[in-house]
This record gives sequence, C-alpha cells and structure tokens, in this order.
Amino acid sequence: MPAWLPRAMVLALALYACFRLGSWAFDQLIGLLINVLIAFFLALAIEPAVSRMSAAGMRRGLATFLVFLAVLIASVGFVVMLGSMLAGQIVDMVDEFPKYLDSVINWVNQTFHTELSRVEVQDSLLHSDWLQKYVQNSASGVLDVSTTVLGGLFRLLTIFLFSFYFAADGPRLRRGLCSVLPPSRQAEVLRAWEIAVAKTGGYLYSRGLMALVSGIAHYVLLAALGVPYAPALAVWVGLVSQFIPTIGTYLAGALPMLIAFTVNPWYALWVLGFVVVYQQFENYVLQPKLTARTVDIHPAVAFGSVIAGTALMGAVGALIAIPAVATLQAFLGAYVKRYDVTDDPRVQGRHQWQRGEALSARVRRLWHAPEGDGGTQEADEEPQNRPPRS
Repeated sequence: MPAWLPRAMVLALALYACFRLGSWAFDQLIGLLINVLIAFFLALAIEPAVSRMSAAGMRRGLATFLVFLAVLIASVGFVVMLGSMLAGQIVDMVDEFPKYLDSVINWVNQTFHTELSRVEVQDSLLHSDWLQKYVQNSASGVLDVSTTVLGGLFRLLTIFLFSFYFAADGPRLRRGLCSVLPPSRQAEVLRAWEIAVAKTGGYLYSRGLMALVSGIAHYVLLAALGVPYAPALAVWVGLVSQFIPTIGTYLAGALPMLIAFTVNPWYALWVLGFVVVYQQFENYVLQPKLTARTVDIHPAVAFGSVIAGTALMGAVGALIAIPAVATLQAFLGAYVKRYDVTDDPRVQGRHQWQRGEALSARVRRLWHAPEGDGGTQEADEEPQNRPPRS
C-alpha cells in the first residue's frame, strides 16, 4: 500500500463528513436564511427613506422606527378594512341564505316536479354524515391552524427585527463588510450595494404608485356599478395586483367579481372586462413609463425571473426576483464593453431593396418572375442573363 493512500482516504472521509454536516445544517437553517434574505431586501427598500431622514438630522434608529411604524399602521389598516368587508359580506350572505335556498328549491320543484321544502332540506343537511365528519375534522384541525398562525406571526416578527437591524445599522454593516476586503474590492461592493438600494427601492416605490393608480381606477368602476365595499375592494385590487407578479391582477380581480356577482351577474362580466383592459393598459402604457428609470428590464426577462424565483423559493422568490435580476443586470452592465452599431437596415428588420427602384416596379418584377428563378437571387441578375419568356 502506498504511504499516501491512508492519508488520502482519511482526508476523503473527512471531506464527505463535512459535506454531510453542511447539508444537514443547511436543511435545518433554510427557513432562517430565507427570512434573512427577505429582511435584507426589505431593508434595501426602506434605505432611501431612512437615509433621507438621517441626512436631515434625525437619528438613524429613530428614522428606521418611524418608517416601520408607518408600514405597520398601513398594513393593520388594510387588514382591518378587508376583514370588516369580509365579515359584513359573510353576515349579509348568512341573512340572505334562506331566500337563496327558497329560490333554488322553487326552481327544482318547478323543473323536476318535486315537492321539496326548506325544512326537509335543512334537516337532511344537518343530520348528514359528511357534515358531522367535516365538523369533527375542523375541530381537530383548530390546533393545527393555531400553530400555523403563531408560526407565521413569529416568522413575521423575525423578518421585521432583522430588517430593522439591517436598516438602522446599515453604515456599520457596510463598514464591517469592507474591512475584510482589499481597497480595490471595496469600491465594487459599495457600488453593488448602491445599485441594489436604488433598484429595490425604485421597484417598490413604482409598484406603490401603480397600486394607487389601479386602486383609483377600480374604485371608480365599482362605485359606478354600486358594488358594496368599493373602497376596500379598490385597496385590495391595488395592492394584490402589484405585489403579486404576473397573475396578481387576475387574482385580485376575483374578489370584486364575486362581490359584484351577488349584486348583479352582469356586473361580474363588467368587472372582468375592465380587469382585462386595464391589465393591457398597465403593461403597455403605465408600467414602462413608471419603471423605465427604476427597474429597466425586458418584460420577457422579468417573466422568466418570476418563474425562476417561484421555482426556487415560492412566493418569496416571485416577489424579490425582479429587483434581484435588475440589480444584477445593472451591476454587470458596467463591466460589459459595448460598441456602436452599424447603420444597417437588417438591424431594424428591414430588407435592403435596390436603391432607386420604385415599389410598383419591385412588385411587378417579383410577380412576373419565372418559376424556379431562385427568389431574390434571380431577381438581382441582369436582364440579358434571364431566359426568354414564352
């Protein structure tokens, strides 16, 4: 046995053990790492506001607290408004349920010539086996729901704490990161940090502005149709449509359609048509103008980044995919050498016709060209080289 073989085997086993230990630790800490990543992007989003307030003479910790307080008040107000709307709608539906049930029973009796009554239907529903099993399963799942809610609140608190520390101690964090790098790398790290702040903050601020425009537009429609809870529905549509990428508009429009359907089924079609038309207006008119200076990426790249982010980290990846890709694109764009493009019609997708030839002459020449002439190659030949026509 060579003398180096036992040492190599021990080294290979040690490396494999380290790899397994690292994989196990990563699996255990993946939830915490995702929370830290969300907190970091949230801190980047509020960095411009915190820096502006700090430059005005306010302490950075106090400025961060005020920004988070404003975000918390807005979030609580939205949840309370939406909760009151849903609670009122549920109460109305419960009050109107006997009328809906009577109308359905009358339709069934007239159509199928039966003699059903509401009392019989209610008794059969209350004493059915599936309802009793559903109640038992719901009672046993209350503990699971409570655990999920508590876990979500703890995760939300963790994200806010990390984002508060990242935003309040931003200069100290950058100084500590640059202290372990050579001077040539420090400038690149600071430049990447600045680009990330600009892109993330610009992305969220532009989304907030588009949410405001979308909410106002949908409020005008819902108020004109007389749909109840129009302000709350407008806020719901504005926020969900902008902060859930790609499908947010259609997902947000489902709730107003449902509420409008309870008023008049035709109103639901009006809401659906308006949602589709407004989505096209937003994609081709509003969004390019608002995001041209903040998140200037191609729509296909944005769509692909959302799909990739969703595949990697779910809804969190879909939310942070666009600012992350915009930051990477802006950072790498400074290191890509670009050249002037030649003035060639093929760049613009136009065919290079013969100069001085009228359009009608081109059409007649192509129309009267003999079969099998080889397309444009025969058309460019001299007249004396062509075969005589019959």
